[in-house]
Amino acid sequence: MQFASWLALEPVPLVPELLLHQAVDMHGLWEAVGGAAPPYWAFPWLGGQAVARYVLDHAEVVRGRTVLDLATGSGLVALAARRAGARSVLACDIDPLAGEAVAANAAANRLAVAWLQADLLDGPPPAVDVLLAGDVLYEQGMAGRVLAWLDSFDGVVLLGDPGRDYLPHGRFTEVAAYDVPTTRELEGAVIKRTRVFRI
Repeated sequence: MQFASWLALEPVPLVPELLLHQAVDMHGLWEAVGGAAPPYWAFPWLGGQAVARYVLDHAEVVRGRTVLDLATGSGLVALAARRAGARSVLACDIDPLAGEAVAANAAANRLAVAWLQADLLDGPPPAVDVLLAGDVLYEQGMAGRVLAWLDSFDGVVLLGDPGRDYLPHGRFTEVAAYDVPTTRELEGAVIKRTRVFRI
């Protein structure tokens, strides 16, 4: 990974079984990397941590099944699914640098996941058994597209969310909630209650 030397390889706060290359300074990394979007792949976001924790604690959800991790970022959720015994895992994101992060993080954890750079929301969901999505409702336009797309999927869907503004309240079944450590720089708090929903 081109930027791996800039990122510390550390355990994930809520998922210490997995190591990720993580940035300390989001803004500094963003300036160094460039690009229109922040380096979402350099942090274990709250919704992803919650979904990863849930999958590891309830491995039967993914064990022996095919899994898609939508908007994978660092690959945390994909790696958790693989560690939990998924038959195959596809990590997908629109950012090509996320692919580098996924590869580096998979190697660090000695796990194999497939990578796809694509905006899957423009077509039908792929033929997988389980769809995982952590922290994807962070802006209104994205949330609307994601929710419509998830509604069109016939398999199991797990969605992690730390109370973003665009989560439709009362619409989904909550299956778990965690107090996830974070930073004031990223979330304006040091701990945020983060929930996992089954759709």
